[in-house]
Amino acid sequence: MTPAALAEEDALWAAVADPTRRRVLDALLQQGEATTTTLALGLPVTRQAVAKHLMVLDRVGLVQGRRRGREVRYAVMPERLDEAAEAMARVAAQWDRRLARIKRIAESVQAESGIDIQRQQGRTQ
Repeated sequence: MTPAALAEEDALWAAVADPTRRRVLDALLQQGEATTTTLALGLPVTRQAVAKHLMVLDRVGLVQGRRRGREVRYAVMPERLDEAAEAMARVAAQWDRRLARIKRIAESVQAESGIDIQRQQGRTQ
């Protein structure tokens, strides 16, 4: 992965790591399109805070704002959301493989040493 791609992926992870931003995304998915004011009504943050969260989500391409008169209406960008879900699934699969490897190593060590972990746990309790 190139440094630019890594930076883009890091920005995506940072954007979706925040619970308020995930709630903003959820609200937009439910409403289809909304203004900062409309979104703020359903969230425990101010309109200004919602605007800042939308700016972060916009920067990573998860949402896009369209000006209609004096308002800016935001909507989720489904293609980018799909890409984000695929990136998260790849990372989850990597962790699943790592954890399976750790489990195999631990079981191998246990089998080679003849240690009965359950019996040892009973002694320490």
